[in-house]
Amino acid sequence: MSREHKQAPYDFNLIAELVPVGSRVLDLGCGDGTLLEKLYLERRAFIQGIDIDPVMIQRCVEKGVPVVQGNLDWVLQDFNDSSFDVVILSQTLQVVKKPDFVLQHMLRVGKKAIVSIPNFGYWVNRFQLFFLGQMPVTKDLPYAWYNTPNIHFCTITDFRHFIKNQGWKLNAEYFLRSGKLTKMPMPNLFATDLIAIIEK
Repeated sequence: MSREHKQAPYDFNLIAELVPVGSRVLDLGCGDGTLLEKLYLERRAFIQGIDIDPVMIQRCVEKGVPVVQGNLDWVLQDFNDSSFDVVILSQTLQVVKKPDFVLQHMLRVGKKAIVSIPNFGYWVNRFQLFFLGQMPVTKDLPYAWYNTPNIHFCTITDFRHFIKNQGWKLNAEYFLRSGKLTKMPMPNLFATDLIAIIEK
């Protein structure tokens, strides 16, 4: 499953810092392999990617990034428990059909998960929906309702509640606004994106 967002260097830079050196890393919806290549070169990680798009698969192959083609809504069933130290899902959770299934298997396959999501609760999105009566289209969410790949709209609060209800640990949260990492009050209102580290 290819990422909905453009491959964002700010997202990748922070995620790379969160991956321990020498980790076994699985990147779900790995796109053209940019993040995995970065982790291999900068973090000496043992890398593996999964994507559904044949064009992205070819780009990974051209970079020498190991990748398998598969649909995230079922492919993780083929992986053994604790096969990886870190499983990454960057800007893809809102695109899959079964986000709960994907997250459950991420934490089965890996010791911890790093997940980044766009925050649909961001104030600009709320403003457009409330005052214009239209589904929001912004710099961070550039698609119209009829061509968006997003099928599960999630806010930071929704995500927190889901993690808590599953009995998992939300070990760390990092909030971004239009690509810039920042500390802020009320992140569900003022952050455009969340990066979270989750463990069982």
